[in-house]
Amino acid sequence: MTNGRWTREQLKLAFHLYCQLPFGKLHSRNPEIMELAQLIGRTSGAVAMKLVNFASLDPAITTTGRTGLGNASALDREIWDEFHADWEGLAVECIQLRTALTKADGKPTSTELDTAESAGLDDFTGETRRIFTEQRIKQHFFRRAVLSSYRGRCCMSGLAEPRLLIASHIVPWSKDKANRLNPSNGLCLSAIHDKAFDKGLIALTDDFRVLVSTELKRSEDAFIKNVLLPLDGRPIELPERFVPNANFIARHRMEEFVDGKSGR
Repeated sequence: MTNGRWTREQLKLAFHLYCQLPFGKLHSRNPEIMELAQLIGRTSGAVAMKLVNFASLDPAITTTGRTGLGNASALDREIWDEFHADWEGLAVECIQLRTALTKADGKPTSTELDTAESAGLDDFTGETRRIFTEQRIKQHFFRRAVLSSYRGRCCMSGLAEPRLLIASHIVPWSKDKANRLNPSNGLCLSAIHDKAFDKGLIALTDDFRVLVSTELKRSEDAFIKNVLLPLDGRPIELPERFVPNANFIARHRMEEFVDGKSGR
């Protein structure tokens, strides 16, 4: 096991995992923490401690009184800032790091990179295959980061069936490349709530309350009346980490919400 200082690569892998695990599972018995510890030559206790150190840098954690260990280093902060500046690049880099370490250790790889490369991409080669692979890696990271932050529940309905949950972008994927994988640009929503949000039929206020559009309020559909209209004015369940960015919420309301676009 390594006893020296953490390297940048090790810290990147640790933060990458921190983003994808619920706060309550940052402990040494977590199989994913144990797997990463073995991969980078550290104890599972040391990795768990590092993840809790990262939590001490997370405003969504500290504002609730959960301070983590409070022993974050200057390099920990650098890695935190690097990810927030380039979520896409670092998400892909971390999968490549894991794959390289696993292969160097002589073990069969089972990372997202291998899964993405083998999942329906047999007909593609070269640059096209690489683009598809990276796209799947990015989508996988964003989904895990968002769903774990929201405890695996739709923040509007409380639905907890993972097959019906979407990691929904607040500012659409196509409109903000820099924040495509930023978990603070995500909401955990059921498929129906995701579609309503994506189509601008519902939005959020600056204090995270649901806005139901005038179009939906005029509807005579029984499902809309029973399921969507009661959401109006109701606060969403906020995540444990990566609270929705206020600027993203405002952009969605102004650019995507049908009432905002119509000037009503």
